[in-house]
Amino acid sequence: MTHIKTRKYAPRATMLATATLAAGFSPLTATAADADADSAKNKTTDLDQVQVRGSWFAPSSPKFTAELLDTPKSVAVVTERTIQEIGATNLVDALRMVPGITFGAGEGGNSTGDRPFLRGFDGQSNMFVDGLRDVGTQTREVFNLEQLEVVKGPSSAYGGRDSGGGSINLVSKTPKLRNETNISMGAGTDSYARGTVDANYVLGDGIAARLNLLKHDSDIAGRDAANVSRWGVAPSIAFGLNGPLQVIASHYHLETDDLPDAGGFPYADPIAKTTSGTPLVPDRNNYYGLKDRDFQRTRADISTIDASYAFGEHKLRNIARLGNTSNDYLWTQPDDSKNNPNLYGTLWRRTNSRAIDTRTFADQLSLTGAFQTGGLKHSYSTGVEYSEEKSSKGNYVIGGAGTNNPLTGNQACPTTGAATGYNCTDFYNPNPNDPWAATHPVYRSDKALDVEQTTKTKSVYAFDTIELSARWLINLGLRWDDYDTEQVTPVVGNAPTLLRNKNDFFNYQAGVVFKPTANGSIYLSYGTSSTPPGMDSGEGNDSISAAIENLKPQETKNYELGTKWDLLDNRLNLTAALFHTEMSNARVVIDNGTTENAGKKAINGLELGVTGKITDNWNISGGYTYMDSELKDNGYICSISSRTGCPAPGVWIVSPNNGNVFPNTPEHAATLWTTYVFPFGLTIGGGASYVDKQYGDAANTKWIPSYTRWDAMVSYAIQDNISLQLNVQNLTDKTYFTKAYASHYASIAPGRAATLALNVTF
Repeated sequence: MTHIKTRKYAPRATMLATATLAAGFSPLTATAADADADSAKNKTTDLDQVQVRGSWFAPSSPKFTAELLDTPKSVAVVTERTIQEIGATNLVDALRMVPGITFGAGEGGNSTGDRPFLRGFDGQSNMFVDGLRDVGTQTREVFNLEQLEVVKGPSSAYGGRDSGGGSINLVSKTPKLRNETNISMGAGTDSYARGTVDANYVLGDGIAARLNLLKHDSDIAGRDAANVSRWGVAPSIAFGLNGPLQVIASHYHLETDDLPDAGGFPYADPIAKTTSGTPLVPDRNNYYGLKDRDFQRTRADISTIDASYAFGEHKLRNIARLGNTSNDYLWTQPDDSKNNPNLYGTLWRRTNSRAIDTRTFADQLSLTGAFQTGGLKHSYSTGVEYSEEKSSKGNYVIGGAGTNNPLTGNQACPTTGAATGYNCTDFYNPNPNDPWAATHPVYRSDKALDVEQTTKTKSVYAFDTIELSARWLINLGLRWDDYDTEQVTPVVGNAPTLLRNKNDFFNYQAGVVFKPTANGSIYLSYGTSSTPPGMDSGEGNDSISAAIENLKPQETKNYELGTKWDLLDNRLNLTAALFHTEMSNARVVIDNGTTENAGKKAINGLELGVTGKITDNWNISGGYTYMDSELKDNGYICSISSRTGCPAPGVWIVSPNNGNVFPNTPEHAATLWTTYVFPFGLTIGGGASYVDKQYGDAANTKWIPSYTRWDAMVSYAIQDNISLQLNVQNLTDKTYFTKAYASHYASIAPGRAATLALNVTF
C-alpha cells in the first residue's frame, strides 16, 4: 500500500518502529516490555507482525490513505503484544484501558454480548472483522487477533451505517513467510486454565499456512457459580506472499458455553426505599442465577478469501466473506420492578432469553495507490461493497409454573423457596443450587414463528490524501450507501407483520493537516455518520419498529481539532484532540405521541495521550478523556407512567430529561500503563484505569459509581524463547461496576485474579 510521505524532510529512521513496536496509537495501553531482551531474530519477527509507517502503527484498512501521524482523526491501534502483556482474553479485556470506551449491558430486547460505547454512542453494531461488518452479538476472543483498531467519532465514510461514536475493527492473524510456533499455557486462581497455539509454516515458494488454537476455562473471580468455557480454531493459508498476486483463505470457528453472570445487582436505595440510585450489594459474591437453568452458548463460523494484485503504485484487492453466528441464552436478571429488595429482602429471578442465528455475505472490491497531478501528490483508495445479512430470532419458553411467583401471581416476592417455584430468592443469601428445573421445562420457541430480518447494503466510496506542499495535506472521503432492511414477524392465524426501511445516504469526511515539522502535525477535521432504523438486525437499540420504520436515518456530525507529535528523538508519542459531536435529528416522541427525527444531543470532549519510551528500558502509555454530554432535546413523555402509549388522563409533556447526561458516558476517564525492563531478563509492569460515574438511564436516576482499578505484571525470560508471565488483575480486589443498564440492574466487575503463563517460541 502506498501512502503520502512528506518529501521535504528525510525519512524517519526505521529503528523507531523497533523501539515502539509494542506501543499502540495513543491513548492505548502499549509497551515493548521485553523488546530489549529479545534476540535479533525475535526483533525481526516483531517487525513482521505489524506494518509500520513512520512512528505510528498502520491500520489494516486500505481506506486510510496517510500515516496515522498525518491522519486528521482519532484512531487507536492495540497490538497483539499489548493484548498479551495486560493478560486480556476477550474484547472487553483488550479495550478496558482505552479511555472514552465504556460497556453496556444487555437484557431481553438488547442481546447479551459485546456492547461497547464510543464517545457516548452505542457501538454494538459498529464491529468489523478485517474491514467487513461483523453483525450478530458475540463475546469475542483475542486468540486470533493481530491487532485492534478503534476509529473514534462518526465514521460512516469508512464503514457505512454507524451509531455516531466510532467503530472497532478486529484484524485477524494471517500467514507469514517464516517458520515459527508460539505456545502459551496458563493457570491461575478461580480454576483458570488457558492454552493457545499459534503455528506458522512456510510450505513452498511464497506459500505459507497458519493455525491458531484455543481452549479456555475459568470461573469468574469474586463471583459464586458463574464460569466460562470456550474453544476455537482458526486455520489460514496464503499463496503468492513474495509476489504481486496474493490470495489468503481463512476460517474462524469459536464456541462458548458459559454460566453467565450478566445480571449483577439491582439498583436500590435502602434509605428512600426506591429502585433508584446505585446498585445495592449485600455481598459481591452473591449470584442470583440458577445453575440448572442459566446458560449462554454462542458459535461463530467465518470464512474469508482475500485476494490482491499489486501493479506499479496501485493495488487491486477483493475480500469476500461468509459468516454464520448464533447466540443462545437464558439467564437471570436481578429484577427490582416490585422493589422486593427494600420491601422484603428478596429478589425476583427474572429470565431473559434469546435464540438468534445470523448469516452474512459481504464483498469489498477496492483499488488503492498513488499518482501525481501537476505538483500535487495523491494517495487514494476507492471501492465498492455489497453485504447481505439475515437474522432469525426466537427465544426460550418456560413451562410449568412459569417465572412469576405463583403465590402472588406476579413478580412480588414476600417469601422465597419452593412455594414460589424458586422464582423468588433471598436477596442477602441466594442459593444458585435451588432445584428450579425439576418443575420448569424449558424449550426453544417454534422456529416457524421466528422474527426474520434481512438487510442488504450496496456502497461506493472514495478517499484521497492530497499533498499540497511539504507542510500542508488535505484528506477527503466520500461514501454512498443504498440501505434496505426488512423484518417479518409471523402471526399465528394471520398474515405476518412486515416492517421495512429503505434509504440511501451520503457521508463525508474532510480534514486539513499542517506539519510544522516532520515529527508533528496539527489538524482540523469534519466527519458525518448515518444511523438508519433497524441497523442492528434486531439485536439492540436500533431495532426497527412500526413507530420508526418510515423515518430517515439519524445524522451525526463531528468537528475535531487535534495534534500529534513524536518527541525525544522519536521515542515518545503525544496526542491531543478537542471534539464536538452532535446528533441533530435523533429519534424522539413528539407532542402527539408519534416518533419523529426531531431530537438533539451533543457531546464536547478532550482527549490526551502519551505512548512510548522515557528511556531505553522504561515504557509508558496513558490517556485521558473528558466528555461533557447533554441530551439537548429528548422529545416528549407521557405525564403518567405507562409502557404503552399514553392512556387517559395522560398528556404529552416536554421530557424532563432535557439537559441530562448521556447514559454510559463518564465525564472523566484516564488510563496509565508502564513497564521497566531490567538487563537480566526481568520485566515489571503496572497500570491503573479510572472511570467516572456513569448513568444507566436518560433520567439520570440510576448510576454506577466512579472507580479506580489497578493491575500488575511481571515477566521473566528464562532464555530467548522461553518466558514466564504473571498477571494480577484488579490488584486491590476493588468492588466496582462496569456496565449500567437503563433499568433494573448493573453488572459487577470480577474480583482479584492471578494467572501464570508459560510462553514458548520455536
